[in-house]
Amino acid sequence: MWTVMDSPVGELRIVEHDDAITAIEFSPFRPPSDGRPLGERDDDHPVLVEARRQLTAYFARELTDFDLPLDPRGTDFQLRVWKELQTIGYGRTASYGDIAHQLGHTNAASRAVGLANGRNPIPIVIPCHRVIGADGSLTGYAGGMARKQTLLDVEQEALF
Repeated sequence: MWTVMDSPVGELRIVEHDDAITAIEFSPFRPPSDGRPLGERDDDHPVLVEARRQLTAYFARELTDFDLPLDPRGTDFQLRVWKELQTIGYGRTASYGDIAHQLGHTNAASRAVGLANGRNPIPIVIPCHRVIGADGSLTGYAGGMARKQTLLDVEQEALF
């Protein structure tokens, strides 16, 4: 099942399967890359209703920690990276090297961390936007740099 909501970063399509969020997609929406059918739109599914509620509260600067059932699909390494991303606190950032070190790797793994970060299927809730370059610069973002900046601005403005 899936639903769509408006947000400051454009329309978001929220996808659930077996009562867990499996994807949040930025518009323009594309068919699932793994060939899975999306199922039907269901704006009243309890998990999707709660996801919309929490995302709305996040964008209103009223929510700093998401509490949603998540089921991202990926390799073991990707899952480890995505789990580590969830430890980056609201309004904070970390570098790709920081994430690599937290996973027990050297800076040489930074590129692999970046690739896993870019494949995060549940952006915003799994906060891949909080990962920046070692020099503090904004680096690539699957949703586009303007969206990344907006998400970081939402969190910074809520802290001050």
